[in-house]
Amino acid sequence: MKFLEITSVTKSYNGQQVLHDFSLEVEHGERIVVLGPSGCGKTTVLRLLAGFMAPDSGNISIEGQLVATYGKTIKGPEARSFGMVFQDLALWPHLSVKGNLEFGLKVRKIAKEKREQLISDMLALVQMEEYIHAKPGELSGGQQQRVALARALVLHPEALLMDEPLSSLDFELSLQLRKQILRLQAQFSFTLVYVTHNLEEAFDLASRVVVMKQGRIDQVGTPEEISGRFQQIYRRIGVPQMEECGRDAAEPKKGVKGV
Repeated sequence: MKFLEITSVTKSYNGQQVLHDFSLEVEHGERIVVLGPSGCGKTTVLRLLAGFMAPDSGNISIEGQLVATYGKTIKGPEARSFGMVFQDLALWPHLSVKGNLEFGLKVRKIAKEKREQLISDMLALVQMEEYIHAKPGELSGGQQQRVALARALVLHPEALLMDEPLSSLDFELSLQLRKQILRLQAQFSFTLVYVTHNLEEAFDLASRVVVMKQGRIDQVGTPEEISGRFQQIYRRIGVPQMEECGRDAAEPKKGVKGV
């Protein structure tokens, strides 16, 4: 049985169709990276998976159970065992690091002693235990990313959905956090669905890459397969190095440093 099944899904905003007949199957523990330019529909795919919206047509199933279909959400976000890291992180600025992690645990009515242990263990894994009482505004960009990752994983979700979470970081810090995401995914075996426009992120993180173009799946393959196809395209149009193109096309924003 597939973990996720998206079948012939369409979605429109204000009369403009952003997803066209989108179908994708995902196995347990896969690392899926949805790659494409801004406006291609990749964030919409994440929001549909998370349960924040329903498809206009088509079906979404989790472990064989229908969770959304034809404008109807059958199981909302609270009923799906998914963690999510947003592009802007969405940390609560008035809560401490501990408070950010504890919020979801309290909603699940997990006992205080168990909450304390889960928070301590997760902050240790992301090397943020010494900042447990800090507020997000007191942390660097990289530290905030680690807290957002810890908050998403503290409930041990079956899947982690990530929407361009590293786009505001410099290259070295992005590389460090990619390694940490891979380490945590190997440790907890969650399914990863990661959205990006950055070739290097996609090829570093994915076991399978889904390339989107104008609301449709353009191609699907392993990082090696997709990289090879891109190299052929670049050679055909006279660009010598795919690595240079990937980096230029997704040049990280400057000025957010620190871990």
